[in-house]
Amino acid sequence: MRNEADISGKLDWVTVLLYIILVALGWINIFAAVYDETTNQTIWDLSLNSGRQLMFIAASFVIILAIIIIDMRFYETFAYLFYGIILFVLLLVPVIGKEVGGNKSWIGLGSFGIQPSEFAKFITALAVAKFIGSVGFKMDNLRNQIILLALMAIPMGLILLQKDFGTAIVFASLLLVYYREGMSPFLLIVGISMAIIAILTLIVENQLYLYGVILLILGLIIFFGKRTMRRILALSAGALIIILTIQSFDYIINNVLPVRHKKRLEALVNPNFDPMGINWNVTQSKIAIGSGGFIGRDFLKGTQTKFDFVPEQSTDFIFCTIGEEHGWIGSFVVVSLFMALLIRVIQIAERQKNRFNRSYGYAVASIFFFHFAVNIGMTIGLFPVIGIPLPFFSYGGSSLWGFTILLFILLKLDAHRGQVLQRI
Repeated sequence: MRNEADISGKLDWVTVLLYIILVALGWINIFAAVYDETTNQTIWDLSLNSGRQLMFIAASFVIILAIIIIDMRFYETFAYLFYGIILFVLLLVPVIGKEVGGNKSWIGLGSFGIQPSEFAKFITALAVAKFIGSVGFKMDNLRNQIILLALMAIPMGLILLQKDFGTAIVFASLLLVYYREGMSPFLLIVGISMAIIAILTLIVENQLYLYGVILLILGLIIFFGKRTMRRILALSAGALIIILTIQSFDYIINNVLPVRHKKRLEALVNPNFDPMGINWNVTQSKIAIGSGGFIGRDFLKGTQTKFDFVPEQSTDFIFCTIGEEHGWIGSFVVVSLFMALLIRVIQIAERQKNRFNRSYGYAVASIFFFHFAVNIGMTIGLFPVIGIPLPFFSYGGSSLWGFTILLFILLKLDAHRGQVLQRI
């Protein structure tokens, strides 16, 4: 136990410092988002989100201490057990959970609530890393690939039952881990191609135009290339798959997706769509960030924030407060801090001596990158509003604790990397 607890000299203190800075900046900006100059409330006031966030931060440091004290083998040994438990809890949430913001993804605990899906991220990362780190694992084995996709897809499906599309899609970021560990880039290429096709399906109202372009490109490729029967059949099959994919996306968008998600997708490709409705959040968000200019309006001086023009300003749209009050300079600093954290996490992952640690490290980087990129992207209109928090900045205990555990398990494993036998 003494060896487990006495690792202060081995912890990656650069990452710890980045964590502390990000959490502190998040806390300050949560206060700025809810500050009302007509009252005498302070940042410590427990009636404000900033006061409650401080309680969550204090609990986070208790969690960090527990992670450091616990034996490092605990996380790999019980990864599958935790995975099974979280799946069971996720299955219960639609039955016993309470609805918040249109998503039934919370379990009420008095005046507070716990969002199990936030904890499912690091638990799924552990389960994936344990499987990749198992003896004899080969990424080119089809069975292994199917199991890895299932480990990712099952929590995604259960979270979709909670109508929380944003959190569910975060798990797709684990594909980057699979790619790092040797999975063919074909799946990534297919995923990117599917995203492009989905966007084109939204932009082009008459699908016949898309079909015409596909057939024209097919004809040109066949005409100017080798006209062998095998090549013609392969190209024709590819064109047919693309057409069927467009049909599938069109059907899903118009018949399967909830209306609010469909409208958010339409708002992404058409900034003028429903400006007083579904596009209100993004429009006001861009106004707030743009009004900050180069140096910002100054701390606690943001008018868009103070007059509640931007909804969810202390949670999903917390970046608006940064942009409005601290301008381009403040936004650049925050983005730079996140980039520094991501680079550091990848460096930590690469110096690990076994696949479990390395895979888990890349899962941490992938999840952080997805949250960071999509959250900021949706505040400036680059991505649809899917309601995922900005790590360490957005208000909420579940989010902060989930990200804290995700990061500090990696730091715990890294602190003991010299004691781990190499499996690769």
